[in-house]
Amino acid sequence: MFLKSKQTGTLIQINDTESLINPNQQEIKGQNQAGQEEQDTTTYNKQELVFPSGESLPRCWLDSNYTTA
Repeated sequence: MFLKSKQTGTLIQINDTESLINPNQQEIKGQNQAGQEEQDTTTYNKQELVFPSGESLPRCWLDSNYTTA
């Protein structure tokens, strides 16, 4: 899955979607897709990422106290 950095606008490849949707994890590992060579895995704060369309991540992925009721 690809997300985009709010700061730089570069795409980030997220390999562990379980940690992405886990609201108790605030950081996830991914690879920056800038350049032609495979980049090293880096830790990213989920608050700093959005979908490639620019849409924010769902609140239930970010806030462990979020309820729909």
